[in-house]
Amino acid sequence: MAILRSSYRVFRTALRGLRRHMMRSVLSGLGIVIGVAVVIAMMEIGQGSSYMIRETIASIGANVVQIDPSDAVKAGASTGSGGKVTLTPADAEAILRECGAVRRAAPSVDCHAQIVYGRRNWLPMNILGTTPDFLAIRNWANLAEGEPFTNSDVERGAKVCLVGQTIVRELFGGESPVGKQIRIMNVEMKVVGVLSVKGANMMGRDQDDYVIAPWTTVKYRLSGLRQATTPSADSSSSGQVNTVSQLYPSQQVQLYPEESALQAADAPQMRRFADLDDIWVSAASPQEVPLAIREIRSLLRDRHRLPEGDPDDFRIRDLTEISKTLASTGKLMTRLLLCVALISLVVGGVGIMNIMLASVTERTREIGLRMAVGARAKDIRRQFLAEAVILCLFGGIAGILLGHGVSLAVAALLHWRVIPFLPAIVAAFAVSASVGIVFGFYPAWRASRLDPIEALRYD
Repeated sequence: MAILRSSYRVFRTALRGLRRHMMRSVLSGLGIVIGVAVVIAMMEIGQGSSYMIRETIASIGANVVQIDPSDAVKAGASTGSGGKVTLTPADAEAILRECGAVRRAAPSVDCHAQIVYGRRNWLPMNILGTTPDFLAIRNWANLAEGEPFTNSDVERGAKVCLVGQTIVRELFGGESPVGKQIRIMNVEMKVVGVLSVKGANMMGRDQDDYVIAPWTTVKYRLSGLRQATTPSADSSSSGQVNTVSQLYPSQQVQLYPEESALQAADAPQMRRFADLDDIWVSAASPQEVPLAIREIRSLLRDRHRLPEGDPDDFRIRDLTEISKTLASTGKLMTRLLLCVALISLVVGGVGIMNIMLASVTERTREIGLRMAVGARAKDIRRQFLAEAVILCLFGGIAGILLGHGVSLAVAALLHWRVIPFLPAIVAAFAVSASVGIVFGFYPAWRASRLDPIEALRYD
């Protein structure tokens, strides 16, 4: 009880000393206010950016690996990633079947075309053909409306599709598109579901401006542009032009003699609709992504019969590495900003030390009088130390309020996500008290070391 009464007297005396020069006290605590405000604002903005990065990572999908064809060079000119046919649906099936670290694999083909509904038309970012596993790989399994297409739809090349939120807004005016028919390259497609909102990806592309359909439908009904230059043994014995859903009528009359095996070996024919634009793979866990990449590379090189020393005819992109890079970059920027904020706190602490030293010089006679009437050195030290700590704590409270207000202003003006961070608030209080103790100790110690007689003589 005596300790509480003594602490209360010290606190009251310190407040009285601070109120005596209110403007000087406010200006001396301004450095602490600014430093703490910067800490709070940067931590809340940093937490918001980390949340946005996590959302971006979630929109990519968990443990995602993307495989696409390598570039090809023809007549000295690079044709880019689409210049060589190296990936087939059989590759995707083999990856899922033979790679133990792979949980899911989905082939995909791309198509760019205008879609029409009634009198409205829209050119989406991409028309993607794939399998239902793609939705799970890209964390799109939960649809906003409707149902996803099935593996049976893929097998029979069903004319069904899923559309993104941007297409719902632009083409359907916000109405539910489920069950309605759209036209893509004069092919009627039934909308069976609406994709959930994803927003822009890391490259700034609108992920809600997509149409997703079975890859067989996109490849066989809509595009089918590229052809593989691999010999086909079964093409010599078939009288059909296509093999999916009998898109073209079978030839009733054989116009030409069957091609012999020797002719097929000497003059290999083009086999249509055999290539993929990408294969999307999901590893079993984040730790198994490197193992999955090694297994996929070994399997594809073996399937494509690539000699030792030859470069890969495919590219493997580890999207989790991109996500980790973004996350580490965000953390680095947050740490740099925190270093700047800590420098501000140190500057504010130096300012408080300067003001407290000036206060000790100004109140020398008061200190001598208190010592003359019985105050001990530790009482003088506690009083000036309490003044510094109170000044820093009030500055910390003001800084927390100011920093939170700045983060709210950033959220309102720049539409940036900010998240209050309780550990940062607790740390701000602790740092404020620590600054008060560290930078207030020397002035308090100097005041307690004054000689009472010399102090009373000070003018």
